[in-house]
Amino acid sequence: MGVLFNFIPGAGLIAPGNFFEVNSGGQYESKSRGLILGHKSAAGSLASDTLTLCTTFAEAAALAGPGSQLYEAFRVARRAAPVHEIWVSAIPITGTPGAWTVTVGALPASGGDGVLEIAGRKVRLNVAAGATDDQVATSLAAAINAFVDPLTMAYLPVTATAATNVVTLTARHAGTTMNELEITSDPNLAGNILGPAGRITVAQTVPATGTASVAASLAALGDEPFDWIISPFGDTANLDAAETALSDISGRWAWNTQLYGHYLTVNTGNTGAQTTYGLARNGRHTTALARVASPTPSWEWLAQYVARQLPWLADDVGGNASRNMSDLVLEDVRPPRDRSLWPNYAVRNTLNGSRMSTWKVNGAGQVVVDKMITMQGVNAQGMPDTVFRDIQAIAQVMHGLRYMRAGLAQRHANKAIADANPANLPAISTPADIKADCIALYGDLVDRGLFENKAEFAKRVKVERDKANSARVNIGMDLDRVNPLDILAANATIYAQYPSAA
Repeated sequence: MGVLFNFIPGAGLIAPGNFFEVNSGGQYESKSRGLILGHKSAAGSLASDTLTLCTTFAEAAALAGPGSQLYEAFRVARRAAPVHEIWVSAIPITGTPGAWTVTVGALPASGGDGVLEIAGRKVRLNVAAGATDDQVATSLAAAINAFVDPLTMAYLPVTATAATNVVTLTARHAGTTMNELEITSDPNLAGNILGPAGRITVAQTVPATGTASVAASLAALGDEPFDWIISPFGDTANLDAAETALSDISGRWAWNTQLYGHYLTVNTGNTGAQTTYGLARNGRHTTALARVASPTPSWEWLAQYVARQLPWLADDVGGNASRNMSDLVLEDVRPPRDRSLWPNYAVRNTLNGSRMSTWKVNGAGQVVVDKMITMQGVNAQGMPDTVFRDIQAIAQVMHGLRYMRAGLAQRHANKAIADANPANLPAISTPADIKADCIALYGDLVDRGLFENKAEFAKRVKVERDKANSARVNIGMDLDRVNPLDILAANATIYAQYPSAA
């Protein structure tokens, strides 16, 4: 076998010399980025629909504005995925910020401690004995504007002003998603003097308006790889835009693009509404989380739900991308206050069957992952097809195809093709060479825990020169992916006493 040179001429050199050319032997490294879409506030410097790498809370605050939808989504995502590469993009919005009034009524003359909850955050207030309602309102507005959790760096999605005994809360930006903010004084919180009926009254006085469009941000993806696109905008128009951007025919999954990616969103409603929503879609490049209204806003639910699973989905080396991810805790997400809304197995099973991703609540009252899936339920012929139901399948395909493509390019780029290579020239590849490398690369992917059954793959893979174009090689390969271990079923047969051996 000869030596293949890329720079040193193979012929024509006469004058003496010792020459070394330097080439890379190849070292594959995967990259699996997350991208968060959301609204920024006026305090954020990020231009609309501009994709920007963000690494810290401080950067997020500068780019998106503290307390904005985009800031808070990044914050909980970063807490769930401390080192994952996360980018952000500000979705522009034209509309009216929502507004609420908090009217202070008759409080105990003895004063005490009060708590007002906004988006699941507890704003604490000490009311001095004899304080007037107006004074309490002024103090409450100041506490709201000063709020920041020093441990989690959470801000509030509203700002406050006070006039007489009324605190007016205004959302930091427009957008209909802000209408879901929960503002309450929990009457079940022990010692909360604001909790009993009549102490304070909360009312939404200005509905938030403004419908978002993710189309421009999706177009801004360009030719950069973004595997996991986290977006709270799950209406029909935005899901349609996502499916267009990620199309297998003309989008990021097309054969001539090979950039891939997956759009993950959230929908809020009861089981009936969620099944209707899920069954209306059939896209393997989209995922929707079935949320029930709770103290935590939907954009924080979604961002932490996805980001909590990203470190595994992005790991193409140790088998993590194939794992079951149930029971991973979402530390910053609070469940619905009404325990009857916590989904039992029957509800979750129904939702999964309706193409919706699910969550549950563990024994400690924490929200945890149940099962994240895609929204594909049937194939192009309308027949049931679950090959791409598991989110793990999407990760495995992205990782696997990139690895195969990189490996084949490393071994066979800038080569000639011939049916046989009797002199074993390094500049020539044969179909047999390519087939052998396909099998070897698939073996690597088996070792990485993404696919299985190398021997069967070797039997099935086909490599042949194209009959109409002798410079083209066609490869047919069947890939058998590793499946998450979702269910262990055991038949426990109980005896009063084991029967005697026959």
